[in-house]
Amino acid sequence: MDIQQLEAVASQVRRDIVRMVHGVQSGHPGGSLGCADFLVALYFKHMNIQTEFKMDGIGEDVFFLSNGHISPVFYSVLSRVGYFDKAELASFRKLNTRLQGHPTTHEHLPGVRIASGSLGQGLSVACGAALTKKMNKDSAIVYTLHGDGELQEGQNWEAILFAAHNKIDNLIATIDVNGQQIDGSTNSVMNLDSLKSKFEAFNWTVLEVDGNHMEALDAMLTHARSLTGQGKPIVILMKTEMGKGVDFMEGTHEWHGIAPNDQQLESALAQLPETLGDY
Repeated sequence: MDIQQLEAVASQVRRDIVRMVHGVQSGHPGGSLGCADFLVALYFKHMNIQTEFKMDGIGEDVFFLSNGHISPVFYSVLSRVGYFDKAELASFRKLNTRLQGHPTTHEHLPGVRIASGSLGQGLSVACGAALTKKMNKDSAIVYTLHGDGELQEGQNWEAILFAAHNKIDNLIATIDVNGQQIDGSTNSVMNLDSLKSKFEAFNWTVLEVDGNHMEALDAMLTHARSLTGQGKPIVILMKTEMGKGVDFMEGTHEWHGIAPNDQQLESALAQLPETLGDY
């Protein structure tokens, strides 16, 4: 896909997000909207995947969503790329459906390889998957996504240390640096200071990108992949705007985990062109 096509998909994904969360008056629209461009670029262009889902992921790139509360964007992208019918998005967060509020595995939803309701665990899983690929001479890449507030969990730093020590250089982790979390700004809750300096001190290759600029994301994902196999894990510090694409949701933690009402949904959809057809 070219940049315009990716942007068109991202607009539809954002429509899916606000409609899904509105439909059950529950969910996390803010971070989902901010990460729409990244996940669209990753799944629609940069990952080598098979839409006939196999849990082992042998011979294909795999992705782990660590900040599982942004499941609306994850489910939308999985359906739009072909893992399951987009009509199933209407079942989001409803009892006994496969699209629960946080992704789980016992529902056997194609594209989901780990449960990620508890923050801070995704990088540990990704390290194991990446090491397995190296041991099996599988040249595919392991990708992850994490929230910046999630890095306040100590387990992340054990995994960051482990990845560098073991030279897990087939791993590309991305941090959604939107500066917001459920209780306020990350700086006010627990200041993360310089993530770039921290990752560099842990001996990672550190890249930075505007996560809401599709052309920059596209170039950075290409660049990041070119740096694999050089003895270091790679992290992309991705600056995004929480609530991106919906003006009244942008830049505030207040839309971390609340749903729009009917009037707000109408306003949001008016800002987001329908490009692939609503579910």
